[in-house]
Amino acid sequence: MPNLFIFQEEELGLAKSYGWERETASVCSGSLDGVEYSLRNRKGVVKMTMPRTLAFCSLSLLWRRETITLSDLLRFVEEDHIPYINAFQHFPEEMKLYGRDKGIFAIESWPDYEDIYKKMIEVATFLDLPRFPDITEDCYLHPDILCMKYLMEVNLPDEMHSFTCQVIKMAGIGEVDFLTFDPVAKMAKTVKYDVQAVAVIVVVLKLLFLLDDNLEWSLSTIAEKHNEENKEDKPWFDFRKWYQVMKKSFDEKKQKWEEARAKFVWKSEKPLYHSSIDRSVAYKRREMVVNLQKQFSTLVDSTPTVEKKNPSSFQFNWTEEDTDRTCFHGHSLQGILTKKGQSLTTKNSLYWLSTQKFCKSYCKHVTTYEESNFSLSYQFILNLFSFLLRIKTSFLHEEVSLIEKRLFKTKYSKTKKKSSRSRKVRK
Repeated sequence: MPNLFIFQEEELGLAKSYGWERETASVCSGSLDGVEYSLRNRKGVVKMTMPRTLAFCSLSLLWRRETITLSDLLRFVEEDHIPYINAFQHFPEEMKLYGRDKGIFAIESWPDYEDIYKKMIEVATFLDLPRFPDITEDCYLHPDILCMKYLMEVNLPDEMHSFTCQVIKMAGIGEVDFLTFDPVAKMAKTVKYDVQAVAVIVVVLKLLFLLDDNLEWSLSTIAEKHNEENKEDKPWFDFRKWYQVMKKSFDEKKQKWEEARAKFVWKSEKPLYHSSIDRSVAYKRREMVVNLQKQFSTLVDSTPTVEKKNPSSFQFNWTEEDTDRTCFHGHSLQGILTKKGQSLTTKNSLYWLSTQKFCKSYCKHVTTYEESNFSLSYQFILNLFSFLLRIKTSFLHEEVSLIEKRLFKTKYSKTKKKSSRSRKVRK
């Protein structure tokens, strides 16, 4: 009780020092929590913001090993399944928000994947959380399972899954210790599970088709000719046909997304006001706007409002029954594989590294990404997956490069030796 009394006295003293009594502070100038929140600017103090609330939710899902990735969570926010923009609308009437409280809850931007990811590590480290439950092979967040999910989503053949599993094993990114988040560790970092899985698929596509704007189209011509001559057999995967189907679906989906963003109303139905005096004015303005909207809607033939769909981890759905769009899940990779003894190998024996330049600092990230330096096929695939995850293309390119660095250690060490030798010669 004494501690609580001291806290209350300090709280009241804070209000008096700014010329308010307790009641006045809560009605006219924001709650005392809001005032104290805006004043705290000490180093090491982590303020709970709306983005950090999302980071905390993502940590909770990770702790429980739920079948929701960070990109899913942020997309559910975007689709208004999770209150985030104007979340205060859902507060009960007795929770009055005034003045400085507005700065906490008034969000005017969409959550960013990279920002929330960094805040996850920040919050977990600040709370001194222990090692999270292990991410094992039977867990949804394991790359083997996530790769299958994203292969299905982007309409690629099921046979590619065996290749993604091999890449995961060779790169050593499927191990429990690598995947499990440990905030107490010396280098606290969590895995970008969805980005990593998608990056593995990009690497496999490069292994199979090279993606140099040449080989993939040559293999497509061979597959197209085979499918015409053998219509009753299992069709070979045709990269060109897949590109045409996916580009059309992707363009349609992206256009709808851009239109929805452009039409999004940032103003809330339940307005925030700075004081009790402003309350009546704010509600009168809001009522006037609503009435005007109703009047205009009767004059204009507006399209009926579409009911909100239930949240889903899939944005694209492909079925064999869909006659308008080809489903490639059951197509064969035989046209791009060749028998070598008892095993199958890829006809393509070449591979190009996404980058050979990494930052010299401790982080070791990719220094630059310029689209003009890469093939159109590679750009399309990066853009497709980046849209799915709502991330920057450069962010995905960086993850692809890091997986390649683990896969092709000898190539990277050779380039490193060459560069060091050239420096010596120049000297």
